Amino acid sequence: MMMLLQEQIGEKMDENKRTEEFTVNGEDLMAKIKEIIKQGNAKKITVRDKDGNEVISFPVTVGVAGLVLVPVFAAIGAIAALATECTIVIER
Repeated sequence: MMMLLQEQIGEKMDENKRTEEFTVNGEDLMAKIKEIIKQGNAKKITVRDKDGNEVISFPVTVGVAGLVLVPVFAAIGAIAALATECTIVIER
């Protein structure tokens, strides 16, 4: 079961864009991103460090094959190893 340090669901409407934010620890970062992609309704995912700096941002399109996301998952894994706390911003 995923342990979220703090789950902040901030829904902001900005020109038909809705965003949600989740704060997770580094260990749970990969699992939460995979869960978001599996839900299938995200357009873009951004990972920020605890200071709010953007670390990685990538679009999520309908029908994305697993092989396309392998390099992204590798980068997220490296970030998770270094990060203690991250914020995931999801654009829907």
